[in-house]
Amino acid sequence: MNVDPRLQRPRMTLTELPTGAAGRVCSLNGEADICQRLREMGFCESAVIEKISGRSTLLCQVCGMRVALGEGVAKHITVELIRG
Repeated sequence: MNVDPRLQRPRMTLTELPTGAAGRVCSLNGEADICQRLREMGFCESAVIEKISGRSTLLCQVCGMRVALGEGVAKHITVELIRG
């Protein structure tokens, strides 16, 4: 099935997601232990994340809770923009 590229949502790292925007997790990249810890925190594939604030430390809402992530960890999360 071919998808019209104009219908695809933009993908970016969580660090690039604009403040106030929401994104759906597409993939986790990096070492297995980092990816596993992110999944345990609720950042699993298809989870919806809202970026509340931050640049070097990001405050996000995921699974009904607020979580702070450092930039180094947040760059391992690829999201597709769904609102914002």
